Amino acid sequence: MPNPIPALSVTAFTATSALGQGLDAHRAALGAGRSGLKPNDFSSEPLACWIGRVEGIEAAALPEPLATWDCRNNRLAWLGLNQDDFVGAVRVARERYGADRIALVLGTSTASIGATEEAYRRLDADGRIPADLRRREIHVPHSLTGFVAAALALNGPTLTVSTACSSSAKAFAHAERMIRLGVVDAAVVGGVDTLCDSTLFGFNALELISPEPCKPFDRARRGISIGEAAGFALLERSDCAPDAPRLLGYGESSDAHHMSTPHPQGLGAELAMRDALARAGLQAAHVDYINLHGTASMKNDEVEAQLITRNFPSTTRASSTKALTGHTLGAAGIVEAVIALLAIADDTVPGNAGCDEPDMHCGPQWALRNESRRVDVALSNSFGFGGNNICLAFAQAERSP
Repeated sequence: MPNPIPALSVTAFTATSALGQGLDAHRAALGAGRSGLKPNDFSSEPLACWIGRVEGIEAAALPEPLATWDCRNNRLAWLGLNQDDFVGAVRVARERYGADRIALVLGTSTASIGATEEAYRRLDADGRIPADLRRREIHVPHSLTGFVAAALALNGPTLTVSTACSSSAKAFAHAERMIRLGVVDAAVVGGVDTLCDSTLFGFNALELISPEPCKPFDRARRGISIGEAAGFALLERSDCAPDAPRLLGYGESSDAHHMSTPHPQGLGAELAMRDALARAGLQAAHVDYINLHGTASMKNDEVEAQLITRNFPSTTRASSTKALTGHTLGAAGIVEAVIALLAIADDTVPGNAGCDEPDMHCGPQWALRNESRRVDVALSNSFGFGGNNICLAFAQAERSP
């Protein structure tokens, strides 16, 4: 078991998803149990499914100095940065530490691949990429992190994490290690993923896409609904912001079991959750709420349900929020971390939307409807393809054990 680590303050955080732009929009949607899923109107060819599409991306415009980075993914990143005064918080940190002492760690599964798809659909008569898309910056996996570094004027270490659905949650772990080791003094973490044909048709080819809105942990679930989102958080040492919510710990593991299917007993996921509690100096009984990975795929939900039921007391509440946002892939970790932080801030457990008849493996921990109750400690699970598992542990500062 790992030893406890010093907590970090989460001094700013924000998210944009199909639920809306910013924290207030997410609070309102979560409080009303209002889903952002709509019938698919995005893919280049018809595909009968529901998606979590962010309104306003097409109309968003990057400022002229950043125009070379223009693509759907970076436009969504720009929307995500410019809300909840996140840019202002980073500016203050930059003035405090210096631009080269702030790390930037972002997760994404496809980065700006949508722009590359468009480029190949529009090859000119000579088979070349059209001139307006002939920009190297938007055809590389590091496009997102390069763009955000330029937008925030950061010169510290920059890292792109691409471990499928765990990507932007693993960004927290990378950042914590860099701060603890003295490489940097603060870190901007997060992730962005946008809708594109590669994910929609790719998951459909795996027979994982639901033709109806996804129903996490429901007996009648039929698969996932893809969404898009952007989210960011600023991490600093706890003495810099003693009243801010805390990142207490994290746990990471790799199943080494199958390319896409989780370990049948969830051993890797269980190890990640145990390590998160150990680094946070917590026991399972201390956990008030768990935001579950809960994709609504048959195997993921079965395995995760058994994991929660056998490891946590009935006083712990658990739910998936993907029926509201869709599965935002590389951005899922940061969006659901933000939801966990809102649960702590508002003492509200979001209900497991979309679930009418819980899976037989679900225990008394499941919160099927919103609950007003004290939330001192919240976990957030993110489990990616190939068994890339991570669990994050958060708490309000004055309630940290």
